[in-house]
Amino acid sequence: MISFDEAVRLVAGTARPLPAETVRLAEAHGRVLAAPVVAQVSSPSADVSAMDGYAVRKAGLDGLPASLRIIGQSFPGAGYPGQLETGTCVRIFTGAPVPDGADWVMMQENVRCDGETAIVEDIGSGPHIRRVGSDFRAGETLLQAGTLLSPRALVAAAAADIAELTVHRRPRVRLLATGDELANPGAARLCAGAIPESISFGVAALARQWGAEPVGSVRLRDDLAAMQPRARAACEGVDLLVVTGGASVGERDFAKTMFGDALELVFSKVAIKPGKPVWLGRVGEVLVMGLPGNPTSALVTARLLLAPLIAGLTGRDPAEALRWRTFPLSEPLEAAGDRETFSRAKMEGETLCLLSNQDSGAQKMLVAADLLVRRPAGEVGLAAGETVQVLDF
Repeated sequence: MISFDEAVRLVAGTARPLPAETVRLAEAHGRVLAAPVVAQVSSPSADVSAMDGYAVRKAGLDGLPASLRIIGQSFPGAGYPGQLETGTCVRIFTGAPVPDGADWVMMQENVRCDGETAIVEDIGSGPHIRRVGSDFRAGETLLQAGTLLSPRALVAAAAADIAELTVHRRPRVRLLATGDELANPGAARLCAGAIPESISFGVAALARQWGAEPVGSVRLRDDLAAMQPRARAACEGVDLLVVTGGASVGERDFAKTMFGDALELVFSKVAIKPGKPVWLGRVGEVLVMGLPGNPTSALVTARLLLAPLIAGLTGRDPAEALRWRTFPLSEPLEAAGDRETFSRAKMEGETLCLLSNQDSGAQKMLVAADLLVRRPAGEVGLAAGETVQVLDF
């Protein structure tokens, strides 16, 4: 049995980014760049007005009020084609090209119009011109490889005049739930002794949240002979298989043995609570992670170890999935046990509150839990006001 930190290290070393593919800009949200984004244009591509007003030559406005002849208009995408001379001005709108010869844009609030004449009463603070390339220049790298494409990053990529992006492929993930007692939600009440299979729905959602592409789920009864061919078939066409249940040492715990000699283990148990039975291995090129069969244990271990695994496969740093921060306790905590413990907690205003039910099979309490509190093995009791490490759950 290994420590949590060792398990994280092994996960990070296993989670190699998947190969790159090209996707349209509209499909790139949440993907990770495999190649940098280099601007194909400058922004702005010309000197443009920063507001609605009048483009002028400042040198011709020494005495105010001044009367200027309006010789045309400049709109975004349709600038004034001629040359601006002293004593003239051009009506201009935000984002429109500044005419040749103009070096100042006056706010329209400082100008009074009389037919074809603009009467300038106040030159203003100006110049209200966005210079060519003042945002970025053609050839400039705007986004580095490894960038997670957020809505803000997509704005920059589109502004660079890029229609397609090179990103890491999403890992295809299949869920495989084991257990004679499991039934589809909605049907469990019709079968004596059955319980709804709930874990795969939460794990699939978590996988999608961290950038994976879930491709369905399989449910297996605890019959080793029947499980073996289906377990191998479940590995086809995916990058990652997540197995839930069957990871302990009971007579019908076949989560590992159903793969036979094809399974190469990376680790088999982790000294954490909840989630000790979590394991990681490979079947050929397919990664296989085994999660406990208890719902809370499964979700906690998925957050702690599956999330960084998926993050690494998508091209992100696995450490991004484990951003711990410190937070003061609002109430005392008793001493920790002999395994590193991750307790479920919630925020109430500015107060950190541990949930009353920490049972590994609890499901109702998962609704309230939005934090995991990390306690090292053997840690002494803590008083209110002392700090603990917490992770968004």
